[in-house]
Amino acid sequence: MNASAVRPIETAVDANQKAVHSDMISPRFYTTDFAEMNRLSVEPVRAEWDKMMAEYEGDNNHDHFQRDEAFAAEMSAGMASLSPEMRQEFLDFLVSSLTSEFSGCVLYNEIRKNVSNPDIKQLMTYLARDESRHAGFINLSLRDFDLGIDLGNLKRTKKYTFFKPKYIYYATYLSEKIGYARYITIFRQLEKHPEKRFHPIFRWFERWCNDEFRHGESFALIMRANPHLLRGANTYWIRFFLLAVYATMYVRDHTRPMLHEAMGLESGEYDYQVFRITTAITQQVFPVALDTDNPAFRRGLERLFAISQAMEKAKARGGIIGRLQQGVCAVQALGTFGRLYFMPVIRQQISPQVRMEPAW
Repeated sequence: MNASAVRPIETAVDANQKAVHSDMISPRFYTTDFAEMNRLSVEPVRAEWDKMMAEYEGDNNHDHFQRDEAFAAEMSAGMASLSPEMRQEFLDFLVSSLTSEFSGCVLYNEIRKNVSNPDIKQLMTYLARDESRHAGFINLSLRDFDLGIDLGNLKRTKKYTFFKPKYIYYATYLSEKIGYARYITIFRQLEKHPEKRFHPIFRWFERWCNDEFRHGESFALIMRANPHLLRGANTYWIRFFLLAVYATMYVRDHTRPMLHEAMGLESGEYDYQVFRITTAITQQVFPVALDTDNPAFRRGLERLFAISQAMEKAKARGGIIGRLQQGVCAVQALGTFGRLYFMPVIRQQISPQVRMEPAW
């Protein structure tokens, strides 16, 4: 599937419908058990926690998300060089990224409002602040095309998924860390090849992804302060979320290959570089890692993407035959995911140092 296989984003209505839409690879909104989160303790990592809170309070990015004078000129020149298909992939990227950032903002705000635990309340206040800035900054770029997202309406109408708190820790830690890996890989590529930077928003990615990195550190501290989350049966949940996040990213990225090509990247190579960075980072908390360099693992992800293409064709076909084909695709996807899940994993020693630095 490519950008031409989905409904194009041509109006603000299209953009808002895209943001609200829910499917297997679109960013989701979450809610959780606030009472359980309220009982969290971070005392075992108190020194690291207090240092991190001081970093958040210092707010070193408070003046970063401001568009400079060169923004408009650079945007006009870059976008004029894009084909209509490439423009659609970029707009899809912006809407998806905004939805993902705003999802975090909504979740963190809801936790903040529903807990009294001072440590968790303080953390969620800072996280919501950062994610709100990120979402707002992307929305400004969408408004340049008259495609701004109504964030209030998005919060009211987007479907919510309930996750237990431990699922929130695993999934959010991974999404923040893989977000760092994605953004820093793009930033480093365009730092080397500025002629391929077709939109100025990429100039902000380095400090932006450092926010994502710190957010992940916060959930790493929560999990290290509660080590039962990282052993026993919970290791199977860790494996599940690792695979779910990686597979979702792979399929989503391969639906918009031109976006990476425009940057001088190839979607597959880009994804596996992101996986390698994320695997290196997650050694701070996760006792297992996926063997993403295993040829069988890579074939499995290719298979999932092929199934997703077939699923989209079945949806477009409609009718009884289309629904039957969608059912077949769902069974095939489940079987492929299951085979990937039960592949051997890499056992790793958790780093004795909890905190990490964004060194990539």
